[in-house]
Amino acid sequence: MNIAYIECASGVSGDMLVGALVNLGVPIEYLRQSLSFLPVESRSISCEVVVRCGVRAAKFNVFLDDNYHRANKWSDVERIISDSTLNDGIKQRGLKIFKGLFIAEARVHGTSYDQTHLHELGAIDCLVDILGCLLAIDYLRIERLLVSPINVGGGVVKTQHGTLPVPAPATAELLKGLPIYSTNSNAELTTPTGAAIIKEECTPIDHFPMMTLEAIGCGAGQRESHNHPNILRIFKGKALNAIESKIIVIETNIDDMSPQLYEPLMERLLKAGALDVFLTPIIMKKGRPAVKLSIITPKEIRQTLTEIIFNETTTIGLRFYEVDRETLERKTTKISTSYGDVQVKLAIHNGRVTNAAPEFEDCRLLAERHNVAIKAVYSETSRLINDLKDTQIP
Repeated sequence: MNIAYIECASGVSGDMLVGALVNLGVPIEYLRQSLSFLPVESRSISCEVVVRCGVRAAKFNVFLDDNYHRANKWSDVERIISDSTLNDGIKQRGLKIFKGLFIAEARVHGTSYDQTHLHELGAIDCLVDILGCLLAIDYLRIERLLVSPINVGGGVVKTQHGTLPVPAPATAELLKGLPIYSTNSNAELTTPTGAAIIKEECTPIDHFPMMTLEAIGCGAGQRESHNHPNILRIFKGKALNAIESKIIVIETNIDDMSPQLYEPLMERLLKAGALDVFLTPIIMKKGRPAVKLSIITPKEIRQTLTEIIFNETTTIGLRFYEVDRETLERKTTKISTSYGDVQVKLAIHNGRVTNAAPEFEDCRLLAERHNVAIKAVYSETSRLINDLKDTQIP
């Protein structure tokens, strides 16, 4: 699996992320061509080599003159991305990042996301950074992004609403659920755009991942610091076949809640980042039937999930405990059947496929399209994927 670890010792911003990815090998001309649908001249997007405290890094720049259209409403952004030439995957990821950005601004200003504006940020600037970052990630075929604890900086930042403490309010909203710290630098090191990208695209981790390191990309920030290099580093490489990580389990026993409420609860917990959610029937004291709710999750989002549970259930208390886990590398591929293409999930151990299973939703949709039983599509796919077992994966 191709993974990348983002080191945020000097914070994170959209241009730092794109600069580091360009430094990893993404051609600047590829980004210019891919973003040509934006109202930005091609020559306005550039990347230069700079030195920060003796360290070479790539500085990504977007130069916009005073006459360009400052699209800074959700409706502007939604229209531009939806009508773009980008593939559907990048469109959806881009819209999700932007929606998070607008929701954060809306919470700060007490309004709705579709009524708020990006004040200090012009949406065109953000579109270049956010979509450029997503295009670069796909170009490098990075399958999983991990991120270190994030340095937010310190001091104050000047905004249209006055001088505010760092992290700025919208940035702080976006950083909820992520591990952060401050070295008391008198500067805003993490921007809303950088925080929004990290929030949606990355998995937090408190240590350097075990990987075979292949390349390092350095992206430079705007400021030059005399104390430490204002750079963001991205380490790209191959993950080990077995990925080990520490997670926590959240549990609670519930005996007084309507069963209808569990399905939307589970969906919301999974959407918020839970790795798994499951229910177990149990018998409590005095013979009362009940349900044990169990959530397996990265510990970094414990508070976020806790708030959801307290808001969406009748429980008055939760249990937490840390567990270790070891998982196989996972990939997906497509198999052509007589009914159409079906996605197949592969589990890989020591470079070999040990398990392969059809994607049930693909089988269901094909069965509906051809008016046949789901098991007919599933059985044919299962027969075809037998050849994949014990296959060596490069």
